Amino acid sequence: MQTVRINDKISVAKQPEIEAFAELAADGFKAVINNRPDGEDAQQPGSAVEKQAAADAGLAYTHIPVTGATITEADIRAFQAALANTDGPVLAHCKGGTRSLTLWVLGEVLDGRMRADEVRAFGEQRGFDLRGAEAWLAQHSGR
Repeated sequence: MQTVRINDKISVAKQPEIEAFAELAADGFKAVINNRPDGEDAQQPGSAVEKQAAADAGLAYTHIPVTGATITEADIRAFQAALANTDGPVLAHCKGGTRSLTLWVLGEVLDGRMRADEVRAFGEQRGFDLRGAEAWLAQHSGR
């Protein structure tokens, strides 16, 4: 399974096949964060199936379902907590990886570890379009 390593703690990916969960554990991942709402498309396995596959592979599992238009600061903080509460590498996924990376970069900007004007280039360097993250930051900058 192809993953995009962001740092030692997090990698992002598209929707993994259920059979890939054992491979993720063998590759050293300790947890999976699923950022897809159930029922997003007919081919996705769904959170209950993923949770069982993660458990069978010895992986922790967190479901934080978001769409680009509905991301809240609570979602960002839940994502950060799932990372912080895992001792080891985490794979975060959605349909293509963009929402998962968006949650991570938004947390980095909110916490002052990344500037908002760095977001687009950061995504492009990793093959992701983070204009949605930029729009979220612009919309929420006045809080």
